[in-house]
Amino acid sequence: MSAPAKTSADPAVAGEQRGTRRRRQKGIAGNTLWFWVFVGPFVLGLLIFSYLPILWSLVLSFFEAYNTATPSKFVGLQNYVDMLTDRNFLSSLGTFTIFAVFIVPLTFVLSLALALLVNQVKVARAFFRSVFFLPTACSYVVASLIWKLSIFNGVRFGLANTVLGWFGIENIAWLSTVDPPWYWLPLVTVRLWLQLGFYMILFIAGLQRISPTLYEAAYVDGAKPGWQVFRYITLPQLRATSVAVLILNLIAAYQAFDEFYNLVGNVNYARPPLVYLYGISLGSIQDLGHGSAGALILAVIIMLVTLLQNRIFGFGKAGD
Repeated sequence: MSAPAKTSADPAVAGEQRGTRRRRQKGIAGNTLWFWVFVGPFVLGLLIFSYLPILWSLVLSFFEAYNTATPSKFVGLQNYVDMLTDRNFLSSLGTFTIFAVFIVPLTFVLSLALALLVNQVKVARAFFRSVFFLPTACSYVVASLIWKLSIFNGVRFGLANTVLGWFGIENIAWLSTVDPPWYWLPLVTVRLWLQLGFYMILFIAGLQRISPTLYEAAYVDGAKPGWQVFRYITLPQLRATSVAVLILNLIAAYQAFDEFYNLVGNVNYARPPLVYLYGISLGSIQDLGHGSAGALILAVIIMLVTLLQNRIFGFGKAGD
């Protein structure tokens, strides 16, 4: 059986297909070019200001590096051993633990409560959402100075002591009283004021993803509005959001710096890890070797705690 004869249209069809392929390839190349035009500067900045410093910090952690970012004498793991046996560094980790015990549960409960309240508002919901979110636009430095100079001043002109004076209570040196440790009140409240709005928005987004049919079915089955519906419908549906809030909040607590540094300074009784590492690396000693080792130890701790939380709560599994 003879093969079918080629028609005269075949060359034209082949040429059109080649032209289509060339246009497609040209379009892909053009899109790739514009992608790197817009994304390239951000990637370059990320490499220069984030990843390269992390890599160089890893290098410095194995060397002596006093008053310079250039490694001198190789010491191996000695910097890590020194930091893990440094009482001041371990004490700073203890300070973080106390701070996290206060800030993580309070932020979770209060931000969830705000989200539930705002989500129930029928009129001017966007207004209240904006009002509670607005403090997140304020920097930690500015808020810390407001807390230090205006609210918890420590003299009778401070707002907190003025209110206490109305009830005949003596002035309290909020930021320098160790026994009892009143300094925790300004440290915790400034962090709460700054971050509650952000986590409230996350919870509101989670609440709006819950199907109304779940609540309708619960009411049909006899569930009472309030605690029962919250316990068996709302909270389980917010599991993924709740775990994300806990992880982000705990990481932020590990990275606490501005409020501690501006409110109480580099003092032994209230010094988180970043403040202590800042004093080592950029203070009078400028020991970048030990500072880099401590920073990497802190990064490993954050990673381990995050993985532990994921393991406990099952975050990221199917169905989240």
